[in-house]
Amino acid sequence: MAAVDAFRADADWARALDAADPLHAFRDEFLIPPHGDGAQTYLVGNSLGLQPRGVRQALLDELDDWARLGVEGHLHARHPWLPYHREVRAALAEVVGADPIEVVAMNSLTANLHLLMASFYRPTAERHAILIERHAFPSDRDLAASQIRFHGHDPAEALIELDADEPNGTLSVAAIERTLAEHGRRTTLVLLPGVQYLTGQVFDLAEITRLAHAQGCVVGFDCAHAAGNVDLHLHDSDCDFAAWCSYKYLNSGPGAVAGAFVHARHAHAKLPRFEGWWGRNAATRFEMRPEFDPAPGAEGWQLSNPPILALAPLRVSLEIFQRAGMQRLREKSVHLTGYLAWLIETQLPDTLEILTPREPDRRGAQLSLRVRAGRAAGQSLFDYMTAHGVLGDWREPDVMRIAPAPLYNSYADCLRYAEAARAWRARHA
Repeated sequence: MAAVDAFRADADWARALDAADPLHAFRDEFLIPPHGDGAQTYLVGNSLGLQPRGVRQALLDELDDWARLGVEGHLHARHPWLPYHREVRAALAEVVGADPIEVVAMNSLTANLHLLMASFYRPTAERHAILIERHAFPSDRDLAASQIRFHGHDPAEALIELDADEPNGTLSVAAIERTLAEHGRRTTLVLLPGVQYLTGQVFDLAEITRLAHAQGCVVGFDCAHAAGNVDLHLHDSDCDFAAWCSYKYLNSGPGAVAGAFVHARHAHAKLPRFEGWWGRNAATRFEMRPEFDPAPGAEGWQLSNPPILALAPLRVSLEIFQRAGMQRLREKSVHLTGYLAWLIETQLPDTLEILTPREPDRRGAQLSLRVRAGRAAGQSLFDYMTAHGVLGDWREPDVMRIAPAPLYNSYADCLRYAEAARAWRARHA
């Protein structure tokens, strides 16, 4: 791959780099939405990943097995339904840096966080605060506040919100450390993102966990924008739990089945939890005993049997991840996002500012951008790009999020974004 000082805003150069990219063939395994006579420049995998070509057949296979086998499909389908969630377990563990026993695919993101907080948010009269960031995704604030109220406390007092202390709304580890030094003794849970949804900042999970554990806090992470995007190393981070959705970088479809992580040190702990039949030990589940014997590891937080038609797309996508390799994908992502950042900084410095940190280890595939001329101009640029088949997404009040996902985006895609932005600027000069 070319070094940063060798980047060029040239179509032939971008095509040559794409042709030399060892991961470029994976682009053909995804269905890119059409635009006009060609394909859309799709830079919004941080919101909804593209459909892998193999998903349609995988779903048809499950439907055919249902038609052919009925209930016997639980044991005799091509991918038997009874243990289906385990078909994705090893690959999912690879993607998030965990041991297989630590992960499970189930439910939706916020439902999983609530289930995990039933076990890991155990407030007392003296220690019942939850630490989040002030600009957390609304559902994270909602779940934290509602958990506090559910336990009889007041979010106005018990919800501690971290303020950004860096330019463009990002948070330093030093700010987290200062807040924990001040409030750690009344905080029972630290709940932060793996990647911040608005700024695209990557958080240092291991250091945050170390600081929080030193204060006696439990640590959980919302990895919605991190799973399949950055090197998470959830096990090595030593965090207590995490959850993520699978419809963004994991390409598993709208409303896709989510994932959960529980650190191996809790695998056999007798933690309080909301119990369900599928969370029982598989060895004794069908003995229909009255007592709840939890499955070891993250599987013990399951409630119901796996949703086969929701898991099939995840299985297909994770198989692609295994062939591509998370390390190679991350290496390409760093370079691809670096190219997009270089284009913006050299071709559009008077038009766009980048809110996402410059350091590669503090950002993933997403760049959050703001138009320097203000919100109205930003909305105009966003609408122009969409009309011309260059798709990102908009977050209020004035942020465009552009995400070159390494599985299917290219250097040519990044260049097309810059060219379209320059064309808009020329029209509005």
